[in-house]
Amino acid sequence: MTGVIGVIGVIGVIEAQEVIEVALAAAARDGADSCIVLVDETSHADVRFALNSTTTNGVRRDRSVSVIVMVSDHPADAPSVGVARRSGVVNVEQMVSAALTDARGAPPADDAFTLVDGMDAARGGGPAASLAFGRPPVETDLSVLGDVLSGLSSAFARAAAQSVVLAGFAEYGVSTLYLGSSTGVRLSFSQPTGAINLVGRSLDGVRSAWTGVGAERIGEISFGAMEDELWRRLAWARRPLPLEAGRYEVILPPSGVADLMGSLFFYSMGGQDAEDGRTVFSGGGGGGGGGGTRVGDRLTEVPFTLYSDPFEPGLECLPFVACGSSDSEASVFDNALPLERTDWIRDGRLAHLRYHRAGAAHSGVDPAPYIDNLILRAGTGGAGEGGGTVDEMVARTERGLLLTCLWYIREVDPATALLTGLTRDGVYVIEDGAVVGAANNFRFNESPADLLARATEVGASVRTLGRELGEYLNRCIMPPLRIPDFNMSSVSQAS
Repeated sequence: MTGVIGVIGVIGVIEAQEVIEVALAAAARDGADSCIVLVDETSHADVRFALNSTTTNGVRRDRSVSVIVMVSDHPADAPSVGVARRSGVVNVEQMVSAALTDARGAPPADDAFTLVDGMDAARGGGPAASLAFGRPPVETDLSVLGDVLSGLSSAFARAAAQSVVLAGFAEYGVSTLYLGSSTGVRLSFSQPTGAINLVGRSLDGVRSAWTGVGAERIGEISFGAMEDELWRRLAWARRPLPLEAGRYEVILPPSGVADLMGSLFFYSMGGQDAEDGRTVFSGGGGGGGGGGTRVGDRLTEVPFTLYSDPFEPGLECLPFVACGSSDSEASVFDNALPLERTDWIRDGRLAHLRYHRAGAAHSGVDPAPYIDNLILRAGTGGAGEGGGTVDEMVARTERGLLLTCLWYIREVDPATALLTGLTRDGVYVIEDGAVVGAANNFRFNESPADLLARATEVGASVRTLGRELGEYLNRCIMPPLRIPDFNMSSVSQAS
């Protein structure tokens, strides 16, 4: 029993739609049973700055192409899977030939599943994506960063006058994805992504602070508001208050929560990994199925709901699966599968883990592919959402720490979701409802799953950008959290 899937990358000059049609025709002519083609056109503008001066700025445009072909010796046989990627100006027909050659040596695919056809793709919220297939890719230029560049000019002067240096970057890009298949799928989606990261540091290196914001429309970001917050934090740091390691009551702002929940999302939400006993969500089972996972188990008494939704207002993202290679959570067979809201945690209980369709069918659960945004909310009352802003939570704190930035987060123990990381650019001491100074940096050891269970107050959820994971998960809505006993495991000399 043999079969084929292969993937190749290319940069070319013909239109994306023509790349797809040429590849599909060549695959059919050369004996492929079916074919999927992905073309990703990106247009990206950025400006980077350091030492109170712009260092680089520019615009680039890139294209990547993946051709996936499938062949089997007999219609009843599962196809095998082979994946290859290339970049550069490549003849599309040669791509198909190379994909077929690579795939014929591959074993049968354990994620084989019926391909999504054009009708299924259209019914699942795809009409707009189908219509967009005929449009050219969206392009951008440096003009979108005009307000940022204007703001930087005066900000550099203010910083120099106060013996502070500014560094960071602003970027905005649009990725236009085209997906076509031999089953009649023709879809496209343009994803804008923008972010500004701003760091201020005193010339003596003693004080530092960070702010960051993400948005689909970078013109909506107020650079002035970011600069004001940076100066506020630098002012807090004028009074050093060194502390020892230990457990502290901590206010985690939305950006820090995004980094911790994003780590849980990336590291711990795989259904197959959980079934194999490798994550914090393995074993137990609360009546939710999943072959020995904790789906259905209560994780916290606070009614947290952690979810992803491609149609979340302000956080809209790719509404269908686009996958260039298969793994335990994603499958090339699922390309063009419509996406919808998925609750990972619902009202404090584990609701879903990530599965491709083949894995879900094997485990008797619903498919739950990756979606490129993450939202955490909680109900009202008690420790639920409605506690207001970070400043309001600080005002209710007798003594504690405000952690504005987490850094270098790494997984230590998958079985407990234990993470280690460093604080950076702002650990502030709270006394009697006010920030009174800045502490030293720490190394922390914490599990985001445990933090959800131990949170004693939840503020209002807002759009935010994680310092560590913002590059990979830009679209987040998170609340600030109060943690009564956050584990600062050791003092860090990092500055």
